[in-house]
Amino acid sequence: MSNDLAPAAAPEEGADEGWYVDARCTNCDVARQLAPDVIREQDGRAEVIRQPQSEPEQRQLYAAAFACHTRSIRHPAHHLTPDLDPFPLALALDDTVHLCGHNSRHTAGANAYLLRRPHGSTMMIDTPRWSDELASRYEALAPVTDVLLTHRDHAAHGRRYADRFGARLWIHEGDLDAAPDADHVIRGTDPVEIGAGVTAYPLPGHTRGSVLYLADGRYCFSGDSFYWSRTTADLEVAASVTWYSITELAASLARTAPRLRFEWVLPGHGGRKRLPADEMTRRLEQLTARTRTLQPQPIDFTAVRW
Repeated sequence: MSNDLAPAAAPEEGADEGWYVDARCTNCDVARQLAPDVIREQDGRAEVIRQPQSEPEQRQLYAAAFACHTRSIRHPAHHLTPDLDPFPLALALDDTVHLCGHNSRHTAGANAYLLRRPHGSTMMIDTPRWSDELASRYEALAPVTDVLLTHRDHAAHGRRYADRFGARLWIHEGDLDAAPDADHVIRGTDPVEIGAGVTAYPLPGHTRGSVLYLADGRYCFSGDSFYWSRTTADLEVAASVTWYSITELAASLARTAPRLRFEWVLPGHGGRKRLPADEMTRRLEQLTARTRTLQPQPIDFTAVRW
């Protein structure tokens, strides 16, 4: 097992109080996505607001614990053994999309996904933390043919997973220095077909080489270009964490949004959401209009509206 997967020594706080979140929490939101009934944001970090009262809530906490990139979701008596690991975790009833879990500290705790294809293979979108054991777990779902990177921040482990799977690694030329040995380089701003039913849409803004991947007219893997905010109950851009240009992001959305039709938004950071395609289209149009009004601002992770 790699050092990236191994947990640090358990802090003492909360040791006699059941489940707790230790001081290493970076407020990445992943725990609240997976355990919304028992973990909330308080004072700029995740907190366990009460102990689980049912088996589903206990499963939520285990999912959060296995996903947490700092291993901050802890219990003094409950150890994270492989038999309790729920990942890869199916997100839709048709079993097409799975959440990888095991988020990596080298990708700022971003979510990664597995996309099952009709011919019996899968694609990995962005990367979880690296370990050979995890690679075997993901590969057991179906052979992985492609590793699709949405942008530079999520490129860590991409080459290693691609080599382990014998898969092709994809990235946009704008972020090529983050994966200079990629097998396929997406260029320009025109859509690129990755495989049957899967298209890459370059979306410079969050980074110069940001890309979203659209699958089957249903699933939008948006990277960090936009996400579902539980605070506003709407699609949002992370304006305060835009490394390249919010003006370019607005232009990218204006160019690309009319071409997109999907039901699921599946971001790297922020909430996931399923809505009817017509409703998602309406909200994406409104997001495009709002983004045009935004001005550049200093990077501020605390200003993101999860």
